[in-house]
Amino acid sequence: MTLPYRILERKRAGLPLTAAEIGAVVDGATDGSWSDGQLAAFLMAAAIRGLDHEEMIALTRAMLESGQCWDLAREVPGVCDKHSTGGVGDKVSIALAPLLASCGVPVAMLTGRGLGHTGGTADKLETIPGLDLRLDRRRTVELLRACGMASGIATGEIAPADARLYALRDASATIDVPPLVTASILSKKLALGSAAVVFDVKSGNGAFFAELAQATALAAMLVSTAQALGARASALVTDMSQPLGRWVGHSAEVREAIGLLVGEGPPDLLELTLVLAVEVSRLAGTPLDRSRLLAAIAGGQARERFFTWAALQGAEAAWLRAPSHPLAPVERPLLAPRAGVLAQVDTRQLGLLLVEAGAGRPHPKAAIDPGVALHATARLGQRLERGDELARLYLRRDDSYLVAGFAACFTLADPGAPLAPPPPLIAARVP
Repeated sequence: MTLPYRILERKRAGLPLTAAEIGAVVDGATDGSWSDGQLAAFLMAAAIRGLDHEEMIALTRAMLESGQCWDLAREVPGVCDKHSTGGVGDKVSIALAPLLASCGVPVAMLTGRGLGHTGGTADKLETIPGLDLRLDRRRTVELLRACGMASGIATGEIAPADARLYALRDASATIDVPPLVTASILSKKLALGSAAVVFDVKSGNGAFFAELAQATALAAMLVSTAQALGARASALVTDMSQPLGRWVGHSAEVREAIGLLVGEGPPDLLELTLVLAVEVSRLAGTPLDRSRLLAAIAGGQARERFFTWAALQGAEAAWLRAPSHPLAPVERPLLAPRAGVLAQVDTRQLGLLLVEAGAGRPHPKAAIDPGVALHATARLGQRLERGDELARLYLRRDDSYLVAGFAACFTLADPGAPLAPPPPLIAARVP
């Protein structure tokens, strides 16, 4: 057995670790034989010295093999998955799964909690009364066979090493290290054993990897590592320089996602959902075109599939009969102070302020207020007159400090000033 000291010494010196040495790190995280200090030292050494392609494959494989591997595609051929690196107003997963399922493409997604300034799909779905997001393999297969989709939170048997390493990454300032992000994401995604997975990697000031080059490099790393481990995978690099859709806030985002399923979604949210659906269905071997997906929306099948799934996962009958998404009672418009063009939105700060207002967790045990929300009325590049609405807040309490902070997130340029066009919604594809 190689001692932790020797492994840490080698990595600190910039020497590549063998698969056995990386396996020892992961075993130590899983069985507790490595202390938090030793694991944090490994994470910091990996952040500073990096991990090469072989080390990253070894780390990902060891982490996914630290727990159960469900191999869902063996029992549900063609089942697919999608992962987003997180953003503000990103509710694509809520709409994507029932849309694909209504078109005959099964989807299994293990969703996450909010992190930092971003909201988590699991937290958003839990605004539905009675919904039970706990999933194990048996339950997931049952749901896939019954309605073509399963969405929730896995039991602790999936990639248990990642749970411990993830918490230490947060504590050791290594949360945004690309190789560690890659191993964390893939250890959970590949453990499901889906036939295909598509990654939505965000760029822009509301993303964890703000620069396009950084986001594209992460997308390439995710795809190449997944492919090396035998998965069919691709990635889109998409814009997060303003909120996705029009609503940010847990209950409001569920409402907007359901609205998309009946043709009432905003253009950017609909476009990204369609593009991801086309991409992952192609990878899974059951290619869908936009016309087929739009027909499922227009015909009501996509919305019906959402409610069928919600009922199977325990949503209360009263909510299913009359879905409600209450907003916090204090309504405050944010108005343009002068005429101009919306030149920039500090999307990350919007997310952080929403957390401060209660729509997120400042610490892991904090409760979320599902009614706190923001409606993003104006879009980048839009010409505004003085007094036009930039956004509208829904708060639990009237707080002039918060309102001023939200207003400061919107930057106007003079109407005649030269402006760069807003970033494209889809900036890159990998491969």
